[in-house]
Amino acid sequence: MSPSTSHVRVRREEHLWWVGLDRPAKHNALDQAMVDELDEVLAEARREPSILVVHSTTPGVFAAGADIAELRERGADSALLAINAGLFERLEAHRWPTMALIDGPALGGGCELALACDFRLASPNAVFAQPELSLGILAGAGANWRLPQLVGIGTARRMLYTGARLTAAEALAAGLVEEVTDDLEARGRALAGVIAKRSWRALELTKLALRSQRPATTTFDITAQALLFDGEDKHTRMTAFLERRSR
Repeated sequence: MSPSTSHVRVRREEHLWWVGLDRPAKHNALDQAMVDELDEVLAEARREPSILVVHSTTPGVFAAGADIAELRERGADSALLAINAGLFERLEAHRWPTMALIDGPALGGGCELALACDFRLASPNAVFAQPELSLGILAGAGANWRLPQLVGIGTARRMLYTGARLTAAEALAAGLVEEVTDDLEARGRALAGVIAKRSWRALELTKLALRSQRPATTTFDITAQALLFDGEDKHTRMTAFLERRSR
């Protein structure tokens, strides 16, 4: 990836990889290029023991979800490619622990990105929501099963059906995040330091053991999303969203 065009900034500290989302003009919305860059980072990081810390390079922002302008033009074939869902599967499958540092809104795919990590630390400014249904699609990149696994079926229904937003305090109470802190980088580094003292092989095998308890796969989500992506309702709703944002 070219440093002049990259929207992912990687900083390494021994076994700690800081993976910075750096697309501030779009509030770190995930487009195909950004997904491809993150995939490159994951492929490189898995070669040797590493703890990944996903964060934003811009204060007050985490990730606003998928890039709606790009998403609006995707059809069933793109849905079946599982662009975001596949990335989050690979993030979850990183050989060693991962964490997300959330400062600001984590919406839609941004929330699902955080859900795919092993740990989530939030600043008081963090907000979590899954607004996909208002756009004529579903939360097809993991929220349909990762969210209830963390917060329970009741809170998951409220977030998915109504688009309800959880503040940082509400997310902590619901079990969506492990900690709310004013110093995300320091607390993330401290947690990573504790983890890194463990056996890397034992960490890897423990992650495999925990993944065997997964309640679902993304198979249904991908199929359902393909159906929705080809619908007129999705295109109409996303067009209205983009027009409201431009105003």
